[in-house]
Amino acid sequence: MDGNSNLPQDIVRAIRSVVGNGPLALHEPRFNGNEWVYLKECLDSTYVSSVGKFVDQFESDLAAFTGAKRAVAVVNGTAALHVALRLAGVQAGDEVLLPALTFIATANAVVYCDATPHFVDSEAQSLGMDALALRAHLNGVTEQRGGHCINRNTGQVIRAMVPMHTFGHPADIEALLAVAHDFHLQLIEDAAESLGSTVGGRHTGTFGLMGTLSFNGNKTMTTGGGGAVLTNDIELGRRAKHLTTTAKLPHRWNFVHDEIGYNYRLPNLNAALGCAQLEQLPGFLADKRHLFERYQSAFADVKGVRLVAEPAQCRSNYWLQTLLLDESNANQRDAVLTVTNDAGLMTRPAWALMNRLSMYSNAPKAPLPVAESLERRLMNIPSSSGLLSVMP
Repeated sequence: MDGNSNLPQDIVRAIRSVVGNGPLALHEPRFNGNEWVYLKECLDSTYVSSVGKFVDQFESDLAAFTGAKRAVAVVNGTAALHVALRLAGVQAGDEVLLPALTFIATANAVVYCDATPHFVDSEAQSLGMDALALRAHLNGVTEQRGGHCINRNTGQVIRAMVPMHTFGHPADIEALLAVAHDFHLQLIEDAAESLGSTVGGRHTGTFGLMGTLSFNGNKTMTTGGGGAVLTNDIELGRRAKHLTTTAKLPHRWNFVHDEIGYNYRLPNLNAALGCAQLEQLPGFLADKRHLFERYQSAFADVKGVRLVAEPAQCRSNYWLQTLLLDESNANQRDAVLTVTNDAGLMTRPAWALMNRLSMYSNAPKAPLPVAESLERRLMNIPSSSGLLSVMP
């Protein structure tokens, strides 16, 4: 297929036809609810740090929204993933399977456990970890010994796998759970980008042993910073809360800590913001789906590129609207990024594959043909939930 030499200009026109004129950020937060009311209540109470009613309320509301039996609020998504990996039994020297196409926090959290990332390929539809390719890779490089999955090339235990729901699109989680079962692996979902996304009506982050969320300022809803651990195991939820609150035993005045814990507590001030945001989340999700539909219509006749849509049987939150260039136009990616940003439309490429970063260049990896192709061709376009509501 021949490339489209007018692609950068065509993309600008398509975006402008949906969102109008003026400069646009990639993704901005939206504060149209009770944020000021709850923040003032929090300030008036003087409980602005790790103690206060909004932390408990936020955890309860988050569990209800996602359907998880327990949600534990923490300071950010990376901290959530670190604690989840530790609770899953990841130890020093272990390997953990990750998509090469992910944000660096996924890999960093593994290293915080003194473990090693083991990078695997993605699949083109969901952009997430490819279950078929992963099974073939594990069949080729591992053996089962004493109930553990052993990497024959390194001699290390592969303890867990962490699929990431890329840009809010659910990975093929049922197939990945089957791989985890067959190879004796714990599955932790990195659902940092997929709050509000579901598979067969079930929320992402609730399929594995644990799931993790992020509420950074650029996410679908925000607490300023913040994250959460989700689990359907009540005891794991209790342990997550204990570890993330410095492993302090309850007492009216004594400071007794029974293990090395982490000060990963979400401040009450941030939780107050989160409660207000969570109340508006269904509206945010509806607006982002409407934005996707408008973009889908605008890009229908643009040759050489397609808008990434949710996988079958899934419902995406459409956190970041995503374009995928045809292979014949992959060499125009940087030109598109230059022209769109020069036009005041903030766009960005996908992350560099983790194995290309210097600190992870020697980590074990599977063949990555699809991830390498996606890396060359993916880009995100303005995706804020309020874009259509502010158009003139």
